[in-house]
Amino acid sequence: MKQGKQKILLIEPPFYRLYKDTYSLDRYPLSLGYLAGTIHKETDWEVLVYNADFCSQSESMSVGYLTTTGYDKYLNHLKDLSLPVWDEIKSTILDFKPDVIGITTKSQNFKSVCIVARIAKEINEDITVIVGGPHPTMTGSDIFKCADFDVSVIGEGEDVIVELLNAIAARENFNNIRGIIYREGGKTVETGPREYIKDLDSLCFPHESAQEVLKDYDQYPRTAFRNIFTIRGCPYNCLFCGSYKIWSRKSRFRSPESVVREIKQLQKMGLRVVNFDDDTFGVSKKHIRDLCNAIREHCPGLQWSSEIHVKLVDDETISIMKEAGCCFIQVGVESGNNEILKQMRKGTTIEEALSACEIIHKHGLELKTFFIVGFPLETEETLSDTVAAMRKVKCDQMTYSIFTPFPGTESFELCKEYGLIDDDYDVSLYNLQSPANCFCKNIERERFRMLASRIEKMVDRKNMLSRIKRMFSMNTVYRIQELGVLRSLQKGIRVFINR
Repeated sequence: MKQGKQKILLIEPPFYRLYKDTYSLDRYPLSLGYLAGTIHKETDWEVLVYNADFCSQSESMSVGYLTTTGYDKYLNHLKDLSLPVWDEIKSTILDFKPDVIGITTKSQNFKSVCIVARIAKEINEDITVIVGGPHPTMTGSDIFKCADFDVSVIGEGEDVIVELLNAIAARENFNNIRGIIYREGGKTVETGPREYIKDLDSLCFPHESAQEVLKDYDQYPRTAFRNIFTIRGCPYNCLFCGSYKIWSRKSRFRSPESVVREIKQLQKMGLRVVNFDDDTFGVSKKHIRDLCNAIREHCPGLQWSSEIHVKLVDDETISIMKEAGCCFIQVGVESGNNEILKQMRKGTTIEEALSACEIIHKHGLELKTFFIVGFPLETEETLSDTVAAMRKVKCDQMTYSIFTPFPGTESFELCKEYGLIDDDYDVSLYNLQSPANCFCKNIERERFRMLASRIEKMVDRKNMLSRIKRMFSMNTVYRIQELGVLRSLQKGIRVFINR
């Protein structure tokens, strides 16, 4: 390493490791990968990405762990700084000696982020702590209730981080950097919104610099780098989603040529399966067709997965996707009751969703469905409709979530209007499976928890046979190959559980 370089440490904070210390998020954090690649390419700063939710000696953890004993451990570990992961964070900061720490944060791991920032400031109060990601974007200046933050990045961060680091290096004021909120003289300063990045093809490929910038790179399986994106911005209007505040509702597309170049590089790394990590794949049938044609022509042998909106599903589209190597699709059904779907502003009906699932299943693709229970106006009758839909839908995997109102979303404001959220609401206590969750106006808390528990058990039973079936799928064989022999022995059967 060159001497004299200023250093920035980018951190994915611990969340699942607070439930179970040996749990591991075996994934290169995509958002930090883009930031690191940009910093590496466009600045003189030395950058290190540290995924604190990664553990080289890992064990699997079921979703149910989030609702049982694991939740109590999580609450205790937010207070107990003797947990190994907190020591690991401290050691990483002490060893790297960064001038700047950047932490990405979602709402549910915000308390963890605050602890990381406090550890950093206790080590060196002169470290500049920058936070970014969904939660700062959604909450604005409220983020500075945490006294250890210096700068908050609103929205896309690639261009912002370069300007921030240049300003820090030159000891310049931040007031001309759009898209941030920062502390100055005991108050916060908002610099106003920033234009979105127009040319997404100009962004770095995260994996290109991963070997140089990712802590413990050699400990990760190749599958850690399988996630890529093709789109930023979602045109849909779901009440519970805040994606539009980060990326806008206007979709911006990478060119098929750019996507193909990235895929071909991943194939050279030994990856045979990639995942399009878009909020919703394609947005338009034309984009899906153009991208699929490019993949089919230039990336033979590729297998890939994606999420798709119900409205985009028809025989022609799914056939095109399958011919291009698509093997696994995720669909947000959300509810089995049309009135609840209307309240969610999904823009779909349960009949349309079930029909879409039938088409996907008919074409022989693996299908994962998502359901949300506990929407504010949920009743026992609407829950029964959702259970009926869960039983009826043809799919290979199913995930249920308990509705969680994240700050900045319209559903959060709806919950406040109904008196379901108090002023002291602590979002860190809630996640999509948290036993603390109950935001139903029409169902008492204990009754809802009992009903949700029944649904969880039913979903677990439905998934069990599918897991056994997936063990013997070709996609699973590819993933085992990608993990490598040693990783395969270590992970064993996990490879088909965590898609």
